[in-house]
Amino acid sequence: MAVLETNITEYPLISKGKVRDIYEIDDNTLLLVTTDRLSAFDVVMSDPIADKGKVLNQITLFWMDMMKDLVPNHIIATNVDDYPEPLHKYKEELQDRSVLAKKATPLPIECIVRGFITGSGWADYQKTGEVCGHKLPPNLRESEMLEKAIFTPSTKADLGDHDENITLEAAAELIGDEMMRKVEKLALDIYTRARDYAKQRGILIADTKFEFGTIDGDLIFIDEALTPDSSRFWPEEGYEPGKSQPSFDKQYFRDWLVEIGFNKQPPAPAIPADIAEQTRAKYLEAYKLLTGEDLKI
Repeated sequence: MAVLETNITEYPLISKGKVRDIYEIDDNTLLLVTTDRLSAFDVVMSDPIADKGKVLNQITLFWMDMMKDLVPNHIIATNVDDYPEPLHKYKEELQDRSVLAKKATPLPIECIVRGFITGSGWADYQKTGEVCGHKLPPNLRESEMLEKAIFTPSTKADLGDHDENITLEAAAELIGDEMMRKVEKLALDIYTRARDYAKQRGILIADTKFEFGTIDGDLIFIDEALTPDSSRFWPEEGYEPGKSQPSFDKQYFRDWLVEIGFNKQPPAPAIPADIAEQTRAKYLEAYKLLTGEDLKI
């Protein structure tokens, strides 16, 4: 069944984001539910994409497990049977799309890593030859792989607003120089490992966004990890610099919105069944390519 939103009455809903519903279980524990909501251009669509939340949640668990030697993560439990008893009656909607997580204090920056020049980075490069203060070689082509991946933090915008790229110096002012250097190295290490693994599976990870937080001063990996919503996944087959690339993420859906002349403001248009199914298929394909398995749904 598709889950557009949840309504768990036993615990307070403390956040309803573009995709996630977050409940407070106790002072140290959160329930994170990844719904089938889809957002594009910072507008949440009114129709769900069935099983999308399960794909995002399971991909996150896959990567967090792979990276646990680099950084601890916030996962406590992933099986509803191991959740507090009041949640058991919601098993059908929660299973495979939710986690019990440690409550952390999120860092006030988005930790973005770019391995290829595309998106807002490409736009900035065309204007200035730089991305977030990183001076890049001249004459790069759109979608070209960078010699070295770069850490390009951004601000965190409120729902409906846009994040803004910032320099490393500006990030250090927000979180301190030592913490900034720590998350820069960590983000680059995680991205590099994921990029090399995904390439073996036929996927190029062009860029991605990480979230980190702290618990008692210790850094912890939170939120989502290397999903089609937080990253650009390109098929390696047919990759050709000098143009935009087809992708496994929501770019297909964004392109459809552009085609129909969507003005990037609410209200969102209804999603035709064929567009919804194609979008769903791209999420499922990304999961299978990465893990080698079909998603159990």
